[in-house]
Amino acid sequence: MKPSPPAPGDSTQLRRAVTSSFLGSVIEYYDFLLYATASAVVFAEVFFSDLDPLAGTVASFGTLATGYVARPLGGVLFGHFGDRLGRKRMLVLSMTLMGVASFLIGVLPTYGTVGGLAPVALVLLRVVQGVAVGGEWGGAVLMSAEHATERRGLWASFTNAGAPCGMAVSTVVMSVTASAVGEEAFVAWGWRIPFLLSVVLLALGLFVRLRVTETPVFASAAAEEAPRRAPLWDVLRNHPRVLLLGVGVGLSAFVVQGTLTTFIISYAVRAGFGRETVLHALTVSSALAVVGIVGWSAASDRFGRRPVVAAGAVAVGAYAFALFPLVDSGSTALLLVAVVVGQSVLHPMMYGPLAALYTELFATRSRYTGASLGYQLAGLGAGFAPLIFAEVQALGGGTTAISLVIAGFCALTVVCVLVLGETSGNELATPAGRRAERREAV
Repeated sequence: MKPSPPAPGDSTQLRRAVTSSFLGSVIEYYDFLLYATASAVVFAEVFFSDLDPLAGTVASFGTLATGYVARPLGGVLFGHFGDRLGRKRMLVLSMTLMGVASFLIGVLPTYGTVGGLAPVALVLLRVVQGVAVGGEWGGAVLMSAEHATERRGLWASFTNAGAPCGMAVSTVVMSVTASAVGEEAFVAWGWRIPFLLSVVLLALGLFVRLRVTETPVFASAAAEEAPRRAPLWDVLRNHPRVLLLGVGVGLSAFVVQGTLTTFIISYAVRAGFGRETVLHALTVSSALAVVGIVGWSAASDRFGRRPVVAAGAVAVGAYAFALFPLVDSGSTALLLVAVVVGQSVLHPMMYGPLAALYTELFATRSRYTGASLGYQLAGLGAGFAPLIFAEVQALGGGTTAISLVIAGFCALTVVCVLVLGETSGNELATPAGRRAERREAV
């Protein structure tokens, strides 16, 4: 017997869904981005100690990228069962998977202890992290968006806002740990503490998440139609153009995210800034980014997803040429300006509205799969940008080339969002065919 759907517009369940999505995203991205911070400041010494510093950084960023490669797999896997069985079950599973993987990273032996087995185990656990976060995002966004009856951009954005908040928490924990135990002890064992804390966060997240009901949109669809045997095939067969345009819209946001939250850390350290100084700047910008994401997403409810995202892409494309000179100035104040303006003001214009935009592209019984796949394919930009930029520097390239690459991705976003059309008027319960017809009309 199928459960009766929750009442549409239930404000209590909407608040619980948004709170669950935000906290779940904070916890997931605390774990996932903690790895990014660690890869920039310590993993090269711990797991790749037989390489010279720059080569070790490249190798460390390479393991970072594996997590992003695994994210589309997680999106498809969790999306398949999320579209067939429901959003809530998959979210509980994804959170558990992430918490366990992060804890195990915290107890991994180093290269000095077990040799080459250490980086191999690190890569495997990073893949598990990628699968988990790939399944988390789509379900968390849909829990909020499908509970909302209005202001979908605002409510869905709290999942995206969880990412910089998770980054802020992870960098605070990392920097406090480094300060408390000292540089030598931090490299030797102190870096493990933030990963071991994942168990505590996992317990908190599961407590909140288990109190949320299934979304009314999915429950109604489940009561009216049989699940599709292969949601992925439905997306690839019926909506390939929409999927590709969606990836193009989001790609630059992730390239910039990887630049501002990972690559810029190692770049600033090599430019002469202390690790703690860089981490503090990143913490401030990550905390402020929460406000930027929610604010610009709310604006997209009023003005539309297309104008906000396009304007953000143009602004970031221009700002890319100011970012590295600000860091190269050697001024702590200008370093703070560089990351705050980039991560807290401009990047949220592109990134915040993506949560609602991706949910508005697909039908209910393939939405988890479609939204997750589009978002996670775009997310490859965050995984590979630091690696590619580190390689550019290793080959003797300058920062102007990096800025040109960023600007090129921003131009791609402008083109794709203009071709895709406005999505904010799409109803989530509307069949996919009618949504596609509406987009073609635009």
